[in-house]
This record gives sequence, structure tokens and C-alpha cells, in this order.
Amino acid sequence: MIRFIEIFFIAFDALLKNKMRSLLTMLGIIIGVAAVIAMVGIGNGAQASIDAQINSLGRNVILVFSGTTTRGGVSAGAGSSPSLTEEDAVAIKNECNSISYISPILRNNGQIVFGNVNWGTTIQGTNVDFFKIRDWQISEGEYFFEQDVRAATKVCILGQTVVNQLFQNESPIGKTIRIKKIPFKVIGILNQKGQNMMGQDQDDIIIVPFTTVQKRLLGVTKNWMFIASAKSKEKILAAQNEISELLRRRHKLTDEEDNDFTIRTQTEIAETSSSISKIMTMLLGSIAGISLIVGGIGIMNIMLVSVTERTREIGIRMAIGAKRIDILLQFLIEAIAIGVVGGIIGILLGIFTSNIIAKFSGWPILVSSDSILISVVFAMLIGIFFGFYPAKKAANLHPIEALRYE
Repeated sequence: MIRFIEIFFIAFDALLKNKMRSLLTMLGIIIGVAAVIAMVGIGNGAQASIDAQINSLGRNVILVFSGTTTRGGVSAGAGSSPSLTEEDAVAIKNECNSISYISPILRNNGQIVFGNVNWGTTIQGTNVDFFKIRDWQISEGEYFFEQDVRAATKVCILGQTVVNQLFQNESPIGKTIRIKKIPFKVIGILNQKGQNMMGQDQDDIIIVPFTTVQKRLLGVTKNWMFIASAKSKEKILAAQNEISELLRRRHKLTDEEDNDFTIRTQTEIAETSSSISKIMTMLLGSIAGISLIVGGIGIMNIMLVSVTERTREIGIRMAIGAKRIDILLQFLIEAIAIGVVGGIIGILLGIFTSNIIAKFSGWPILVSSDSILISVVFAMLIGIFFGFYPAKKAANLHPIEALRYE
């Protein structure tokens, strides 16, 4: 133990005598570890942001789209042709035991006018269940009611962006706006939601009864999409199967016919987004990891130079009783020290860089303890791997030849 401590101090003394060279040798490890911390932090932050956006869809959400009928061997695709009716939604709510709420959804873009101000936005038709599914609260006013849906009443609820564009500092409650020249009474304002995972402004929206969109804005009787909520996370799969069986029966599809609808669950969306995010994180981490390998090669290069420069010193140490294992440990400890110290500095630089990126870019950055621990261990392993050959070369020097070395 005493011998090991002596070797440890000898190794550090050798590093301190060449501070600049030791620092430059560490530079590859420092940059590599910092890059890994920052890149993995960006990937983890993106994953956390995606998860938050998916959760903002609502609780146990199931999406049912029109379309995907196959004609002539070609799939028409989700949303290609409206095949869902209001009666389908009613049947799903009444007959599917795993479903709590369901709402038809119709979307249309249009110019909204108030006074001499106009704004282009998204008009979305829903029923009263939509607000429970998405857990969208209102900051002012009230929701529309079931009787408004049945009567196709010309009432609307505005997103905050629309309020800011049309009304500026005045309250829109009770005011009349025009959607495609049709007057609508404003009865509520949605709480601010921000952007979704696709970067779209969720507050740039007007919500009206879906029957009003059908009869007064689009002149259609079918819907492109339903949004539903399962009673619990565990019942999402059962709800999906119940909806599929019911719609196939209602649409009179034979066993040979494909579905004329597509069902997507919140779990499927989350898994897809998660797999994409993980691939991105691995890609970023792998690219950053290359600089760690380069840093390791730098350690080997400098240690080989150091062995050559200190050949005579090695010979003297061997002549006065140092064993080959002592020489091996000395140079190995030097290489490990360079890796570990460089790794620690790299971690601090990586955390600092992550905070700078988060501050100026607005990207979410999440530096995990796992990435820090892996970086330290990897830096130490690089020191051992790339330092072993120079250390072994030093230990294998013949004492007499080393003493003669000029």
C-alpha cells in the first residue's frame, strides 16, 4: 500500500512538472466529455419536451381518423375520405364500456373579423366532451353546452392568440365576430397552452360546436376525426379494440375488407416519438463520443513521447530497485489521472455549455446523473486503454539500455 502511494505521488509529480503539456493532453478528453454531456442533455431535453406535449393531448387519449380504405390495391390513407358520423360517436360512447368521453372534430381555416381587424386562424368544431378529454380550461367566460351542439348555435371560444390579435386590451366576452361572414358570439377564452410538439401555436384557435361547423361553415354531415378518452391507462387497448369492432360492424365491413378508419392511441404516439428521440440522442452521443476516442489517442501519443523523454529516468529507477510493475503503474496512473481530471473538467464545461444553449436557443436541456457517471467512467477507461501500451513499453525497457540512452 505504501509503495502504491509513493508511485501515485511520483506520477502526479511528473504531470505537474509539465503542466501545459498535461493540460493540452487533457483537452481532447475535456472537449469530448463536454460534447457528450451537452449532446445527451439536448436529446434528453427533447424527449422530456415530447413526453410533456404528448401528455398535454389529454388523459388516455385515443384518436380515430377517417380513411385507409383500399381501392385497387392502393391505401387511401388516414383522413383521405370522411367516413365517421355523429351517430358513430354516440354509439361509441354508449356501447364501448372502456370509453369515458368522445368528441367529433372538424377543422377548417378561415379569416376572422372584428370591426376593422381580421386574423387568419384555425376553426375547430367539437362537442362538450372535448374540453374534458384535453383538460382545456377557460380563463374567462364559459363553455358552450350540449343544447348549443344540438342546435348548431353560433357561439365560439377563443384561444389567447386570437384574443390578442383581434381585441388587444379589451375583453371579447359577449362581442360578435365574423367567421366567413357569419356572426358568432364570443362566450369564452381558453387558458394559454403554448406550442405543441410540432411547434404549432395551440392558442391560435377558435372552438365552436361541431354541428355549427358542419351545417354553417362546411356543409357536410360526416367527420374526419374523433378524439376519445379511455377510462384508465390500462383500458386503452381494450377501448381501441372495442371501437374497432363497433365501427366495422356499423360500417358493414366484411372480413375481407380493410378498415375505413384508423385508430391511434396516446401510447403508440408516445412510443413512436420516444424511439425517434432515443435514436437522435444515441446519434448525438455517438458523434460526441468520437472526440473522446480522439482524446484517448492524444493521451497515448503524449505518453509515448513522455516514455522516450524519460528513458534515462526509468533506467535509474530500475537500477535503484524499482520493479517493472512499479514503472507500469506509474505511467498508467499518469494516463488515468489525465483521463479522470479531463473528464471532471469536461463535465463542468458540458453543464455550463448546456445552460448556455438552453438560455440562448430556448431548447429544453436535461443533464442526467447517468450521463455524468458514464462520462467519468468512460474517461477513466480511455486513460487505462490508451495509457496501457506506453506504460507497458516503459516497464519493458532494459535497465542498462535505459541508462545508456542519451
